[in-house]
Amino acid sequence: MEIFRVLEPGIYTTVQDRGRYGYQQFGIPISGAMDQFAYRVANLLVGNPEDAAVLEITVFGPRLEVLAEADIAVTGAEMPITINDEAAEGWTSLRVRPGDVVALKQVRSGCRAYLAVTGGIDVPVVMGSRSTYVGGKLGGYQGRPLAKGDLLARGPAEPLKAPRKLPPNFIPRYPSEILLRAIPGPQDDYFDEGLRIFFGSEFKVSTKADRMGYRLEGPVVPHREGMPQSIISEPSVPGGVQIPPDGQPIILLLEQTVGGYTKIATVISTDISRVAQAKPGDKIRFEEVDLETAYGILRAQEQALQKIRETFAG
Repeated sequence: MEIFRVLEPGIYTTVQDRGRYGYQQFGIPISGAMDQFAYRVANLLVGNPEDAAVLEITVFGPRLEVLAEADIAVTGAEMPITINDEAAEGWTSLRVRPGDVVALKQVRSGCRAYLAVTGGIDVPVVMGSRSTYVGGKLGGYQGRPLAKGDLLARGPAEPLKAPRKLPPNFIPRYPSEILLRAIPGPQDDYFDEGLRIFFGSEFKVSTKADRMGYRLEGPVVPHREGMPQSIISEPSVPGGVQIPPDGQPIILLLEQTVGGYTKIATVISTDISRVAQAKPGDKIRFEEVDLETAYGILRAQEQALQKIRETFAG
């Protein structure tokens, strides 16, 4: 069922879901929603499975003509939302009808918003996922960001019987000064003074920040004397922090599969969402944590999501 006609596409709007797993050995990255918490909550707000496809909207959003009745929800970055030029709320379900025009304006805080719709965005499944990988021109809507005139379909599902609204205590804030929790390694033994500088300094997000990775600017993070600055290329995971020869950290994200620079630390999985909401110019600091702490933070997030599910089921 056709659901949206794209009147204006926004700066960079793509179809994303949970991600594409099992193909990294072939050079196909995970892709998927950068902020998994906001993405999953958007789907819960409209009654979808948590892995349904949504629109990921970066910095400035689209204008969409509604073609069928449905519920939508917008989560993530604070982007002013209007329906027929009337202000609407984020983190809540919104009923839309044929002829309505939904618009998202320039971001006020954060970087990426997520628009879910009843039934999920219906595009072909490629390698087990509907996510867009623009670098490979696959998945999503014709393997690219949305363009003016595109027609989007949704899957079969009924609108909600009652509206849903996320309790305020679950809504994240997206400050311009961001703390990322990270575990040293896997090549932390290549550093000594560099580790102290890395975990004790403030860095700025550069303009070279996208779904592949975020390049930071700040104090030089030196390698240990006599240690190589590069390694044999090896598989990368989202959150790995590379230190190239110039000593400026690079946080690897969802559209990277291998890397040949030493990785001083790995941002914990829950905090990838924090990276996703960082904009150029925002400040980042790293806090050292251990694996047990990281697991505890992940459990706390999953417990919060379970409470949200129970709230909507009640």
